[in-house]
Amino acid sequence: MRKENVVDGVQNAPHRSLFHALGLTEEEQKRPLIGIVSSYNEIVPGHMNIDKIVDAVKLGVAMAGGTPIVFPAIAVCDGIAMGHTGMKYSLVTRDLIADSTEAMALAHGFDGLVMVPNCDKNVPGLLMAAARVNVPTVFVSGGPMLAGRVEGKKTSLSSMFEAVGAYNAGKLDDEKLKEYECKTCPTCGSCSGMYTANSMNCLTEALGMGLRGNGTVPAVYSARIELAKHAGMAVMELLRKDIRPRDIMTKEALMNALTVDMALGCSTNSMLHLPAIAHECGVELNLDIANEISAKTPNLCHLAPAGRTYMEDLDEAGGVYAVMNELTKKGLLNTECMTVTGKTMEENIAGCVNLNTQVIRPVENPYSETGGIAVLKGNLAPEGSVVKRSAVLPEMLVHEGPAKVFDSEEEAQAAINAGKIVAGDVVVIRYEGPKGGPGMREMLNPTSAIMGMGLGNSVALITDGRFSGATRGACVGHITPEAASGGMIGVVEDGDIISINIPENTIELKVDADVLAERMKNFVPKQKELSGYLKRYAALVSGGASGAILN
Repeated sequence: MRKENVVDGVQNAPHRSLFHALGLTEEEQKRPLIGIVSSYNEIVPGHMNIDKIVDAVKLGVAMAGGTPIVFPAIAVCDGIAMGHTGMKYSLVTRDLIADSTEAMALAHGFDGLVMVPNCDKNVPGLLMAAARVNVPTVFVSGGPMLAGRVEGKKTSLSSMFEAVGAYNAGKLDDEKLKEYECKTCPTCGSCSGMYTANSMNCLTEALGMGLRGNGTVPAVYSARIELAKHAGMAVMELLRKDIRPRDIMTKEALMNALTVDMALGCSTNSMLHLPAIAHECGVELNLDIANEISAKTPNLCHLAPAGRTYMEDLDEAGGVYAVMNELTKKGLLNTECMTVTGKTMEENIAGCVNLNTQVIRPVENPYSETGGIAVLKGNLAPEGSVVKRSAVLPEMLVHEGPAKVFDSEEEAQAAINAGKIVAGDVVVIRYEGPKGGPGMREMLNPTSAIMGMGLGNSVALITDGRFSGATRGACVGHITPEAASGGMIGVVEDGDIISINIPENTIELKVDADVLAERMKNFVPKQKELSGYLKRYAALVSGGASGAILN
């Protein structure tokens, strides 16, 4: 056990004196020390209830014979950070979370860990840390928000952003916008659609790092408190069996997660986070693998923003395990993978049947025979780009039109609000990549404005930035190489024809090759004046196609 480094023996008497300063009894010091990583804060709605989850985990650990000790992790609310400089600080926190958790865990000699994340970057950041530290670890999230209700219909945060677009287009009045504002986000928890937070919490189950219900039991349900107690007990069982994160997060488990990702229709951000987690586990997971898995994985769920079902509906239908059971009917999962229950995935999902075929389509009747995410390549994105295929209208799966080019999200948003984007256009937003942003901002404001203004069936948007899980429509992100790294997106000009073919996985700039060669020869990427953490991040970060990892 690692506590022998800080507690046992004469040489550790000074350490024990400091544990006494914490009020820990000799009896507590003799038990395994379990670090509980709390992402609680009072600014993120998905994290405001995590103090209750942490208290329940502490009780579970103590009930099973361990000594629970809490330390914090930061969190940014992507919704509050959206549309301004704050979004530059969203993705970059993933690495801060991983680094600081690694430092705390190893500096204090914990025998095991329980990670309590919820929103977008905390889940992958803590999964990355779990792989690095590699002591027995269990995840239990804060849980998803319940859907809102407007005029008797369920809503989620994507509805709110699109309502702003509708308001700007004169389709909603002040009173109706205020109703959306007050009713869209009715409880604490991660926003109620299949956005990034819920995507990653569901994929934590598929990886085997979270107990059943980790991704779907609503934040306000008492079952979430029970789940947290069981997580505390489970880490003690893992400690006894010496099952560690790298025993669980194997190549096969990561392939399982990617397969479930395609079936659920998760956020495109999973294409940043899964490769980064795999990298920490010593496994290569690239975008080519994603397309291979997508080609054979049926899309079974259309949760918001792709459809009108929400996380609470997925939970009632049987949750992630029911989706996985459907996938086993086609032999798409490796069910021999070990999990935090101390059992294999096959043992875990046995008997977890699909309780609502309107929420989870049977494999015999999927939304599509291919997965919810597609990777597009071509001269505009030779290293790859990503689109949430399951959230694209059928008429926009193939689109060709003239480019309207902008060097920042703000410029694009202003043009959309001013009515300068018309049917047929392809909006190009560049210098928003991991290096060029820096921080790879999410483009939820412009994509929602396009949908809210009624242009979703005629306008596409491409960017070297990324999208919120709340984005829907023909929106292609993660264009790699990005403009700041000399990518071809940097030489696109207004009026250039761009062709997007999602079924064929292609994205092309239809300009004569000699013209493009001359443009690229003379291309000097724009540079931004940077300082502080963003300056260091921009200097170290890789492209979106490799997960925006720090080199």
